[in-house]
Amino acid sequence: MKKDNFKSLSYSSHEKHYDNHLSRMKRLTEKSSVNYWRQCRMYNLLTPLLSKSSNDKWLTVGDGVGTDANWLFDMGVDAEASDISDVLLKMAHAEGFIKSYSKENAESLSYEENTFDYALCKEAYHHFPRPYIAVYEMLRVAKKGIVLIEPVDIGIQMPWIIFLKNVLDKISPTLIDKIWKNRYSFETVGNYVYKVSEREIEKIAMGINLPCIAFKGINDYYSPNMDLSNPVINQKAFSKVKSKIAFRNFFCKLGIIPYQTQSCIIFKEYPDEATIDRLKKDNYKFIKLKANPYLK
Repeated sequence: MKKDNFKSLSYSSHEKHYDNHLSRMKRLTEKSSVNYWRQCRMYNLLTPLLSKSSNDKWLTVGDGVGTDANWLFDMGVDAEASDISDVLLKMAHAEGFIKSYSKENAESLSYEENTFDYALCKEAYHHFPRPYIAVYEMLRVAKKGIVLIEPVDIGIQMPWIIFLKNVLDKISPTLIDKIWKNRYSFETVGNYVYKVSEREIEKIAMGINLPCIAFKGINDYYSPNMDLSNPVINQKAFSKVKSKIAFRNFFCKLGIIPYQTQSCIIFKEYPDEATIDRLKKDNYKFIKLKANPYLK
C-alpha cells in the first residue's frame, strides 16, 4: 500500500470511528465518575500555564468529545476544540459544552500562524500516522507553545530495555519481542501507538532553535474490565484505581520505572518567571535549551 493511501485510510478510519461511538457523549455529564477523575488528573498538568491575569487562547487538537476544551473553559480559558471528525463536537456545541469548534486534520491545520497562545494535544498524538507533522503544525499556529500529554516510550525512557535489546540482537533481532510484548502497539481503530520520550521532544525543539521545554510524568490506571463510569462515591472501583496508581508511583519515585504518561511542553518563546516558578513548584522538569551558535 502506498504511503499516501495509508495516511488517508488512517485518518478516514479515525473520522468514521466516532460515528459508532455516539454513546461517548455521556462523558459530557459524567463529571462525578471515576473516569472523569482520571481525566482531571491529566488536565491538572496544565494548571502551571494558566494564569487568572492572562487572556490566553487555546486550541485543543484531537479533542473528539470536547472534554479538553470544556475543562479549559471551566478554568476560565478561551478554548477552541478541533478534531478530524466533528460528529461529537457538533453535539457538544449544541449542548453548550464547548464554545467553539472546528473540523481539522492535525497535519494541515486551517489557522494562520500564531492564532492561538497554546495548543493542547491530549492522548491524540499517538493516533496520528505522521505525528511529527502534526507537532510542527501545532507549533505553527501557537504563539507561546504546545502541550502533549501522551504515553511514554519505555524503549527510550528505560535504558535497560535498550541494553537488553542490543545483547539479544546479536542472536536474533526478534528475541526482544518475547520480553518487550508491546514493542509494536496497535489500536483497533487502526493506528500504531506513537509514544513520546524526553529525548525526542528535545530534538524537535533543538532542531528549530526553540528556547525551552518542560516535562512531568503521571501514572494512570485503566481496565476494560472495570466500569469507570461509576461515580467516585463507589469506593470499591475508586479505591482500586487509586491503589494501582499509588503502587506504580512508588517505583517511579525510586527511578526504577518511568511514568506511564508524560506532559511535554515545547515553548516557542521563553516564559515569564511566574510561569517558570509555577512549573517548578508543580514538579515539572524545566530545561533551558542551548541556542544554535551558528544561525543567529
